[in-house]
Amino acid sequence: MEIAEKMIVGLTYELKVSKEEDEIESVPFSVEVRDKEDPFYFLFGNSGLPEKFEESLSGKKEGESFNFVLKTEEAYGEASEELVMEFPKTQFSEAQGFEPGMLEEGNFLPLIDENGYPMQAKVIKDLGDNVLLDFNHPLVGFDLHFDGEVFEVREATEEELENGHTNEDSED
Repeated sequence: MEIAEKMIVGLTYELKVSKEEDEIESVPFSVEVRDKEDPFYFLFGNSGLPEKFEESLSGKKEGESFNFVLKTEEAYGEASEELVMEFPKTQFSEAQGFEPGMLEEGNFLPLIDENGYPMQAKVIKDLGDNVLLDFNHPLVGFDLHFDGEVFEVREATEEELENGHTNEDSED
C-alpha cells in the first residue's frame, strides 16, 4: 500500500534540527529517534503536522526510506512573542495535579486547552509569585531533518477516521 489520504502511517526515523543564524547553519543535532519498538503513527491528511511533512511522504510505500529537510518556514515557523505569557503560580497547585518541581525553568508543563486537548508550555522564568510560560511549539525556529523508513501503511478504521487519530495514539 502507498501513503495517501485516510491511511494510517507508521514511521521509524531520526529527527535532527539545525538553526540558521547570520546565514550560517548550525550542525544538525539529534532530538528524537523513533525505532521499531516505538514507531510514530499518524492519520495521513489529518495529522496536524506541517503540510510539507506529509507532502514529502505522499506516495511512499511500506519499507521505503525517506530523507528530507523542512526549512523553518515549512515546519513550525519562527517563535511568536504573543505565545509567551505570565501566569500566577497559584494556577499550578498540587490540587490541580502539579508538583512543586514542575515550575522549574526549562521544564515543560503538561496542560489542557479550553477544548480538552493536551498541550504543553515551557517554563521560561520564575518571577516570584508568577511564572513566565512559552506556548510556542518546541521545534519553532528550527530546520527539521528527517531520515527514516516507512514502517507500516494501512487503511484507517472507521473509528480512527471518526476520532481523527490512530488507535496507536491511545496506547501511548
